[in-house]
Amino acid sequence: MIRSIIFLFATVFLFSSTTKGQEKFKLLINDEATLKVLKQQFISKSSNEQISRADRALLKRPYSVTFKKTKIAPSGDIHDYLSQAPYWWPDPTKANGEPYIRKDGRRNPEIYKLNDRAQIGDLTAALNDLALGYYLSGEEKYAKKANELLTVFFVDTATRMNPSLTFAQYVPGLNDGRGIGIIETRGLIDIPEAIALLQESKSLKPETVSGVKKWFSAYLTWLTDSANGKSERLEKNNHGTNYDLQVIDFALFLDNKELAKRTLSSITIPRLDVQFDTDGRQPLETARTNSWDYVNMNLDAWMKIAKLAQHVGIDLYHTKNKNNVGLQKAVEWLIPYLEEKKKWPYQQLNKFNKDQALSIVQRATKVYPSIK
Repeated sequence: MIRSIIFLFATVFLFSSTTKGQEKFKLLINDEATLKVLKQQFISKSSNEQISRADRALLKRPYSVTFKKTKIAPSGDIHDYLSQAPYWWPDPTKANGEPYIRKDGRRNPEIYKLNDRAQIGDLTAALNDLALGYYLSGEEKYAKKANELLTVFFVDTATRMNPSLTFAQYVPGLNDGRGIGIIETRGLIDIPEAIALLQESKSLKPETVSGVKKWFSAYLTWLTDSANGKSERLEKNNHGTNYDLQVIDFALFLDNKELAKRTLSSITIPRLDVQFDTDGRQPLETARTNSWDYVNMNLDAWMKIAKLAQHVGIDLYHTKNKNNVGLQKAVEWLIPYLEEKKKWPYQQLNKFNKDQALSIVQRATKVYPSIK
């Protein structure tokens, strides 16, 4: 899920006007100024890596959880999303290995036999490339392909995913799905951004946009009302943060500012007390076996939520917890490790990747002048 820093900065979007009378979609997270720079760079160059990405995306087949299905959810419905818990392994003391046992940070290769998670990841990556390709070039072929991908995954009754994650991250021998599987749809926050960028195109059909909004409305209701959704909302670590990110983003996409503001005020802001200590460290994430990855993933989500909060008049960037610590302190705590002025003292099984941390700091410098 962590992309290269070039790609992260390339997938920002610009809010543009639409034809009079049509619904307008605002950019919710990404930075207009950065995209303007990319536009100028595109105009001045004879070739562009982002256009190359968009051209490759044109060759991709549509994505759907009904494709490449190797196992169907207990519901028997091919449209239901299904994934297996990544850190759970067969118990060697049991004849059939069940119930599985947890090994944090160690991915069981069995999870890759199921393809639904990859379908969502590949879909959002392709739509990012196509949407930015359209913005830079104005060529309808990119928007036409994006419309096709959106239709197949969210709208067409033959291929659309059911708007729920009841069977996400199931654990063999223990359950059919868990609330913490909801983190697997955090990439869907890219969809409203893509639509905002594509909205001037004649190839983005109104019925497609209407169908996508209907899907997100149903999914948002499931997130807030289902047992799995309520369970994820109670998670204290990065799972809770990424749950909030989705609820707030989808609510704003659907123009439900009341839900977005209520979530921020009553759920998200209180998380500051739980997640950040007096130094800006994230104890719940540094305790993980891939602590560097989780610290960055969680802080990235916080920075995105802070951007979303501006749409409802909440300044989360400068909100502080009971220890007088906010997001600026959390970013400042991270920087010495990013710059290798300090050695990371916590467990990290995976190879260190600085891309997400660099992106976080880059965005922070635009908000906090003292960070350079």
